[in-house]
Amino acid sequence: MLQGAGLRTPTAVHVHGFLTINGQKMSKTRGNFITARAWLDHLPAEYLRYYFAARLGPSIDDLDLNLDEFATKINADLVGKLVNIASRCAGFIARGSAGRLADRLHDEALFAEFITAGERIASAYDRLDLAAAMREIMVLTDRANLYIDQHKPWLLAKDPAQAALVQQICTQGLNLFRVLAGYLQPVLPKLVSEAERFLNLPPQRWADLAVPQLAVAIAPYAPLATRVDPAAVRAVLTASGESLKPTGAANAAADGSAGVVKIAAPATSSTSPATTAPAAATSSAASAAQIGIDEFAKLDLRVARIVEAHEVAGADKLLRLVVDLGGERRTVFAGIRQAYPPDQLVGRLTVMVANLEPRKMRFGISEGMVLAAGAGGKDIFLLAPDAGAAPGMKVK
Repeated sequence: MLQGAGLRTPTAVHVHGFLTINGQKMSKTRGNFITARAWLDHLPAEYLRYYFAARLGPSIDDLDLNLDEFATKINADLVGKLVNIASRCAGFIARGSAGRLADRLHDEALFAEFITAGERIASAYDRLDLAAAMREIMVLTDRANLYIDQHKPWLLAKDPAQAALVQQICTQGLNLFRVLAGYLQPVLPKLVSEAERFLNLPPQRWADLAVPQLAVAIAPYAPLATRVDPAAVRAVLTASGESLKPTGAANAAADGSAGVVKIAAPATSSTSPATTAPAAATSSAASAAQIGIDEFAKLDLRVARIVEAHEVAGADKLLRLVVDLGGERRTVFAGIRQAYPPDQLVGRLTVMVANLEPRKMRFGISEGMVLAAGAGGKDIFLLAPDAGAAPGMKVK
């Protein structure tokens, strides 16, 4: 038809294969048909965009939406790595530098490496090899987090004489984050728009990324991404199934069933060690026994910074954390290993029960309890205070 109309025929038609859910073809009969409306009601569209981008190559291949892998991928890449850079650096700029970036980078060579990598990433986008582009970006994201871990601004910040160095290190971190966000703009436009607002930037073009942002004020940090809650994934499946239920006897006869089969949500564990305090997402606050204000006042809840995190040999669920309570360090064994790689925890703020009686375990003595929500296993979400909180602050 195009030829007959005298129009140029396409040089290529860009398509991908079939989309499956948890390894199965989508089917109303199976009940694994996910509607766009149900997804948008419970989960961000950009999370799905990133998951697909991380798996789409230039060839025509089928694509599987594995819901366990989806949650793990988003929590690890976008929350645990990407926005973790911004959250780790923003507090030091706000507290120690009145919200203003330094007038120079701490490591200009590293920044140049990130800019040079943009050529490879742009080439991958041009080839429609989105998976290659996402891999390249995540390698850089790991590099940025490693830079922060190596220079440990949370330790330097204890010495007022190092304030300028802390400002430079965190300015470097935020500029690396800015570049990474720019590379992800085709996939995560909304997240990147929020990042630009936080960094007090106008909409950025690819060429703008090569010029670092220096000596300017930034906005207070607000979370740019949150972990995927398995309960939200279950809600997507339930809502999609409800919308596909037959409404009459005729439909029921045609389908051979009066209901819809629902696929299982990502599996979670219901157990957690006593050194972490998870709250089941499905529990009702009204079902808990009430306590008086005097009983609550006995709890000494403190903001703590994780300064070390290590796997515990012989314990599949435990991590050994060393936390800073504002000059005092404690060791805490926490059952969060399945949800958090150790290197993603260093530098993060959390909340802990500071006056819990030390508990002797076969791995050592646990001197407190960090607080988390969730049912256990991968379904654990470490509690974190807002930007501006400092180690040792009492939670009231």
